[in-house]
Amino acid sequence: MIYVLASIKVKEGKLDVFLEIFKANVPAVRAEPGCIAYQPTVDFLSGFSSQELDPGVVTVLETWESLDHLKAHLKAPHMLTYREQTKDMVLRTALKVLQEA
Repeated sequence: MIYVLASIKVKEGKLDVFLEIFKANVPAVRAEPGCIAYQPTVDFLSGFSSQELDPGVVTVLETWESLDHLKAHLKAPHMLTYREQTKDMVLRTALKVLQEA
């Protein structure tokens, strides 16, 4: 099993539109072979002193059956469309691809 934390920094003032496009794509991603979980999240103010907050970041929590499934996801037609729709809203994207320890 593969876990992914995708951190997407969105341009100021674009978060709502970005999330609307992202959420519209979620059902297509969840229907992909090998997708176990796929959820966009944003920071929640917890009051913990060690918490890092960035209101312009969307963190995507993903679980895939295998690395091959994740690679196929990145090439899926709906992902290409999503990236085209959001390219002018995104400042940067970072991935952490993880496995159980």
